[in-house]
Amino acid sequence: MTHQPSDPKPQTLTETVIRGELMVPGCPSRNILRSMTSQWGVLIMIALREDGTLRFNALRRRVGGVSERMLAETLKRLEAHGLVLRVAYPVVPPQTEYSLTPLGEDAAEHVAALADWIEVNLPLMLKD
Repeated sequence: MTHQPSDPKPQTLTETVIRGELMVPGCPSRNILRSMTSQWGVLIMIALREDGTLRFNALRRRVGGVSERMLAETLKRLEAHGLVLRVAYPVVPPQTEYSLTPLGEDAAEHVAALADWIEVNLPLMLKD
C-alpha cells in the first residue's frame, strides 16, 4: 500500500506521527520499525555500532543467545532496509562481513539511546 502524506513538508516529526502514517495498517514503515526494534535487531545494530565490521560468527558471539537462523534472518531484513552492509568474500571457507551503512549508523544511534534509557531506568521498571 502506498501512502502519500497530506503535507509534503511537516514542521515536526510529531506532526508526521499525528497525521498517522505509522498508525495506518499496511504502512511500510511498520515493517522497518519491526526489524529495527526487534530484540535481535536492536542488539545487532548496537554490536555493529560499537565494534564496527564483524564476521557472522563474531557477531553471533557478540550478541549472545541468538541462533544462526535468527541472526541470518534479522541481518537479511536489516540489509533489505538499507541499514546493514553485507560483504561476501569469494574464499574457501566463505567469509562474510557485516557493518552498518551510514543510514544504519544514524538508526543505531537512536536504538542505542533507547537501550541506554532502558538500562538506566531498569530498577524502576523491575519494582515489585
